[in-house]
Amino acid sequence: MTKNNRAAQYKNGVIAAIPVILGFVPVGIAYAIMARQAGFSVAQTCLMSLMVFAGASQMMAVGLYMQGASVITMILATFILNLRHLIMSTCVVNRMRNESTRVKLLAAFGVTDESFAIFTTIEEKKASGWFFLGLITVTYTSWNVGTIIGAVASEFLPAIITASLGIALYAMFIGILMPNLTNNWRLGLLVLLTAICNTILSQFMASSWALIISTLICAFAGVFFVELEEETQEDKKNE
Repeated sequence: MTKNNRAAQYKNGVIAAIPVILGFVPVGIAYAIMARQAGFSVAQTCLMSLMVFAGASQMMAVGLYMQGASVITMILATFILNLRHLIMSTCVVNRMRNESTRVKLLAAFGVTDESFAIFTTIEEKKASGWFFLGLITVTYTSWNVGTIIGAVASEFLPAIITASLGIALYAMFIGILMPNLTNNWRLGLLVLLTAICNTILSQFMASSWALIISTLICAFAGVFFVELEEETQEDKKNE
């Protein structure tokens, strides 16, 4: 692959990721404000985004820290939340078989729900490592820009505004869930079951551990209970 081809593919990846900026910067700001409210310094807040780069996990970790959860609890909770990255990274790397190991490792660091969605839905001929590097350049930069803005702005914003941004984590999870729930009632029922299980367990143990245990129990149940309706319909057609 020539340098011109790499540059063109990288540029296409950057262009494809531009709409993501509208989501990453605001949520990055919300994360930073939450982290500052939890007692993180500006440097600690920004370093977490630079080194971890996992929006939902960062916000969950900060929320658990505010609840007084232990380090082990935070690690377990974020590990469970990020298990999906094992599958997403495999799919991404599988589409760039001809790239070097160095490029694949760098790409794996930048896998997010958004970059995964864009990369796995483009044409096969456009799915190169350099396209993906262009994608994550934009997503990584916009997330960290949002973090910096939030970390600095938290010193000047009124308390009522910073407090209201604390719902960003819940809004983000709802935004991720809703498109999948509309056409799959079993998945919706599983989400409700998880919430009920978490509420009950929270009465007998720390809320952080209740979250982990209820997630594991209901995820295991979901393996046997939840079916993708699209696949079911295809099976019926084949019959």
